[in-house]
Amino acid sequence: MELIRRFFSDFTKEQFIAFEKLLPIYNEWNAKINVISRKDMENLYERHVLHSLAIAKFLSFSIHTAILDVGTGGGFPGIPLAIAFPDSHFTLIDSIGKKITVVNEVINALGLKNVIAKKENVYETKTSYDFIVSRAVCAFPEFVKKTEKKVKRKAGNGIIYLKGGDLNEELSPYKNKVVVKEIFQWFPLEFFETKKVVFLPLE
Repeated sequence: MELIRRFFSDFTKEQFIAFEKLLPIYNEWNAKINVISRKDMENLYERHVLHSLAIAKFLSFSIHTAILDVGTGGGFPGIPLAIAFPDSHFTLIDSIGKKITVVNEVINALGLKNVIAKKENVYETKTSYDFIVSRAVCAFPEFVKKTEKKVKRKAGNGIIYLKGGDLNEELSPYKNKVVVKEIFQWFPLEFFETKKVVFLPLE
């Protein structure tokens, strides 16, 4: 939790309270339905919450922005972003029902009004969104193929992807279109040394 205070000192008291509640809520539900590994639970704020909030360092979502989190798993990056941007609306989807069960319990426990979660495959999604966000569910070209039709074509909109390692080959089809930012510049911690925010504008 100290990491959140360190890198996001401008959050409100209410936002800090919400972030503080995440650990006990996830501990409780993870014991019933395992969606986060034990090792990662010990580092929840660094490996899940802060990692998700790298998107908030890259881009500030404006009021009424609609964001789809594809393959949300235990609710990342969607839930931390929903806390960070209470005036934007988040839809979190995953094809695994037990994960969505946990995500909905977290949403309810926090009383978040700007986020919904549902068991759904991205191909079934009928709505289009300003942004699609995700954390490394597959190779970037494959993810773009699955999701690009769900983005509203408008200046500034696009896909924001969190992924680590050497991405040169994966990103080569997009050449100068894609923007890549090193997360380490915002969070100078060992865990983030190779992790990146990848943004593909779709106008």
